[in-house]
Amino acid sequence: MSVQDLHAAKTCVRRVGLEVAQPLKLALIGTHGVGKTTLAYEICSLLKKADHKVELVTEVVRRTPFPLNVGTTVEDQLWILHTQIARELDASSRAEHLICDRSVLDNYCYLVNKYGRQPQLEQWLRWWLESYSLLVSVPPMADGIPPDGFHSENLEFQERIHELIAEMMSGPPFSALHDRMLWLDRRDRRVWGETIFAAATPLLKPVLRAGAG
Repeated sequence: MSVQDLHAAKTCVRRVGLEVAQPLKLALIGTHGVGKTTLAYEICSLLKKADHKVELVTEVVRRTPFPLNVGTTVEDQLWILHTQIARELDASSRAEHLICDRSVLDNYCYLVNKYGRQPQLEQWLRWWLESYSLLVSVPPMADGIPPDGFHSENLEFQERIHELIAEMMSGPPFSALHDRMLWLDRRDRRVWGETIFAAATPLLKPVLRAGAG
């Protein structure tokens, strides 16, 4: 092979692209006691069956050293927010696709419920919410909150957080992310997993990346 032929072959290799799946970062958004963690496991299972490498990020709130539920503090919610982000960053180092059983917005709404909106946090939270490619709103179920010995079973408290999440997403600065939202219908609970998988699949379409040269 001549030098000219070798150069041409290397140029060809450099021009060849590699088709790889676009990274997916999906977060379930909702008040406590609505089955987000169970649903997250179901989504992970569906993605793994479709040959996608996926990592699950579960709630961090059980590890907080501060009071929870209606007794939450600013320190508690800041700890949860920062730990949630750290867990997402850690998980992203192990798998291309992430499923989070909650987002930073959920945690923020518990803070807002007790202390009101915090403008100094909202631009930062909006910036981080842009890292999610799909946000899925999970509504409360009519049969109440399954007791787990940890989360509050107060239905009024649950509904208040649900309303706050909807309120946050309907106005600035979070309304800019409205096109990333999938709103689940509580009447379709049996097919939620399939519905989310169908919405996520187009986001996993191959993208062309330049090959090594």
